[in-house]
Amino acid sequence: MRKVRFAGFLSIDGVMQGPGGPEEDTTGGFSFGGWVWPHFDEVSGGLMGEAMGEDYDLLLGRRTYEIFAAYWPTMDDEIGRTFNAIDKYVAAGPETPMDWAHSHRLEGDVLEAVRALKASGDRDLLIQGSGELVQTLLAAGLVDELTTLTFPIMLGRGKRLFDGTASPRGWTLEKSVSSPTGVVVNRYRLAGDVRTGSFAEQPPRPAELARRERWASEDRG
Repeated sequence: MRKVRFAGFLSIDGVMQGPGGPEEDTTGGFSFGGWVWPHFDEVSGGLMGEAMGEDYDLLLGRRTYEIFAAYWPTMDDEIGRTFNAIDKYVAAGPETPMDWAHSHRLEGDVLEAVRALKASGDRDLLIQGSGELVQTLLAAGLVDELTTLTFPIMLGRGKRLFDGTASPRGWTLEKSVSSPTGVVVNRYRLAGDVRTGSFAEQPPRPAELARRERWASEDRG
């Protein structure tokens, strides 16, 4: 059974749009493209390589696939050679050409297609970018591992990894490291249901019961 893994760049406030360059993704008038560059160093690059891991295929949304397909086929570095050789599974309609070698369009319902892919082999499915796709998969509980490289910057606007639709889940922090430029890398593994508890050591006082009733009334109103 394959794992679905996400590895990507985030700002402190969760923006993932256009990390690589000014013209990478200007959707919605986004003007901060390339925000990763000032904080990226050899250590950060090594951490990203570790986050991506080995022996994987790519699972991509349409926009990220089109960005990658316009860039990576001519690259002859380690990542380029890997990306060009492995399978790319793409959630995109017929308007997106699949000209990049070993590219495959996901047909039909994307969730059913990903479930079938997970059951079809043992190479991990690595998501890069692809915000809408990863949000859809998080909502369905189909992401097994999250690795976030959080950069010391707030962008205020732009496409975010978390849009309020993710399925409630508990996660285990497996590793946390940082680079000299302040990039924090956290790797999380899906752990199960959300657990809750309470710090209260005594029964609620009348003031607390009144507060609860008042807030419940506000919710009903």
